[in-house]
Amino acid sequence: MAGTIARIIKTIEESTDAKKLRQIAINARERGELTVARAADLRLYAILPSEAPGTLEFDVWQSIHALEGTLSNERSKTTRLARTRQKIKNVGELATVRDLVLSPKASEGFFMLIERDMPALTFEHVALQHPDRFDSKVLDAASARLKAAGVVLPQS
Repeated sequence: MAGTIARIIKTIEESTDAKKLRQIAINARERGELTVARAADLRLYAILPSEAPGTLEFDVWQSIHALEGTLSNERSKTTRLARTRQKIKNVGELATVRDLVLSPKASEGFFMLIERDMPALTFEHVALQHPDRFDSKVLDAASARLKAAGVVLPQS
């Protein structure tokens, strides 16, 4: 069984087919193989953004897809982050991340991602991944919020 799971995980890691990844995740959930389902979901969120990998925009959309996908799976209905999407449409990814990170209160999405063991997909982490795009006030706020949530940050 372990060999089969290892082969499935390898297939997932190499896949760029969103439909196939969704089906693998559905099948794995039905069989109680939550490790496989999570791997398929995370790979799906990594291939969905249309922006160039490594960019702030890619990372923002990966975060959005992750939270929407997770909530959709949990609620068994499509869930969209309408307010976040609207804000991005109005002011762009950079300003959306900046405003959410500088908000005195962490967003609901932040807590949802932390609770689901996806701290690297929070906008706070996204900001820290792109220090050249944000000023020190944003970076300090992002770091402080993640540390307060118990996230261990890599040493710089």
